[in-house]
Amino acid sequence: MSNHTYRTAPVATTGMPPGIPNIIGNEAAERFSFYGMKAILTVFMTKFLVDAAGQLDLMSESQAKSYYHLFVASAYFFPVIGAIVADVWFGKYNTIIALSLVYCLGHLALALDETRLGLFAGLALIAIGSGGIKPCVSAHVGDQFGQSNAHLISKVFGWFYFSINFGSFFSQILTPWLLEGFPEWLVSTLSIESAEAKARWLKIGPHVAFGVPGILMLIATIIFWVGRNKYAHIPAQGTAKVFGALKGGGWKILLKLVPVYLPISVFWALYDQTGSSWVLQADKMNRDWLGHNWLASQVQAINPLLILITVPLFSYVVYPALGKVVRLTSVRKITVGLFLTVVAFSICSFAQERIDAGEHPSIAWQVAAFFVLTVAEVLVSTTGLEFSYTQAPRELKSFVMSMWLLSVSAGNVIAGFVNKFIQNDDGTLKLNGAEYFWFFTKLMVGAAVAFLIVSFFYTEKTYIQEEQAATH
Repeated sequence: MSNHTYRTAPVATTGMPPGIPNIIGNEAAERFSFYGMKAILTVFMTKFLVDAAGQLDLMSESQAKSYYHLFVASAYFFPVIGAIVADVWFGKYNTIIALSLVYCLGHLALALDETRLGLFAGLALIAIGSGGIKPCVSAHVGDQFGQSNAHLISKVFGWFYFSINFGSFFSQILTPWLLEGFPEWLVSTLSIESAEAKARWLKIGPHVAFGVPGILMLIATIIFWVGRNKYAHIPAQGTAKVFGALKGGGWKILLKLVPVYLPISVFWALYDQTGSSWVLQADKMNRDWLGHNWLASQVQAINPLLILITVPLFSYVVYPALGKVVRLTSVRKITVGLFLTVVAFSICSFAQERIDAGEHPSIAWQVAAFFVLTVAEVLVSTTGLEFSYTQAPRELKSFVMSMWLLSVSAGNVIAGFVNKFIQNDDGTLKLNGAEYFWFFTKLMVGAAVAFLIVSFFYTEKTYIQEEQAATH
């Protein structure tokens, strides 16, 4: 489509941009698809994976953890590619639509093929699709704002993160049940008695559990497409302008952000283990809580549930109250969040010590850790999204957002490297049980101190899009 079909700058208004509901709705559905699929990956690889003949072809726990972190690292590496494609050639909107279709194909592969071929093909397509759209979607949110309503950016990024966790919570409750509980429920409900039919129906778990997130991704794509006439479509800048921005001082801004993002990558090395080491730890705990025996892979749903509470609490109560006492800069919020992550992993470390002693501690230990980690996430991740957008020059919005997401990739590389390094040739581990958790706790202490030092020398500078006069 020709560029004149759409507005190419934000409308000059003090209110909320018109396309925000579509973007938020898209994000909620897309995150349902991603986190729902991601929540069951480890369990699928260790309990349900089959070969071409339909026989079980399971991975060991260490193999599953390695592939899990490799996938997450890949999904957060491709934002760099997506950002370049969007900023240089196709623009954010076109890039989001095209890669969303690739994303849908990845879900389709997982839903149809339970073998390693289907697994790897599906994960590769999802990594490309989800990773490619990540910097574009978050930057596209900021593109809807001009100077007149720039004061609303922080609130909308809070809503944006709220929508992420709204979709994430329901998917992390539902998809583990679809994988492990739905087939048995269906057989019981339909009163299937034939052994052959029962065996066949009991195998549908992976198809349904991966298929439902795929349907949600398709819905997400449609929601985003429907809002196309409401958005401000910031045109691709072209090679000359993007690299001109780098030559004109943009590269100095990028280099300035590197020491900020490096310590944050350690935060992600710890945070993303809620889907690997924390799940394995939960499997060894007493999960009877609130009158229900939770699946180990469902426990992580506590995080997005708490986010749904803490994001509005911080946006409307905590930040305004603290803002009257102290100036709340982005780097100050992130610093506090990093130190809280130390507390969260310390709780898991103490819980693991009890497990190592042969006990089965209550899952309440992890609930407490999730509460602290969730507050840390609000301070680090929500703030980091807004910080990355506002600190980026206008021509480099998607690229800088991809740098932020690349810190997530780096964190998973760190987690994957450590898990590989600690394995001995005889199958034993250099870091066992609580030693493993304490190692990452100490690593986080070092990263938090490093960020605190960096923050003293960092000066924030905000870049907001120019406005276009309202015509209707």
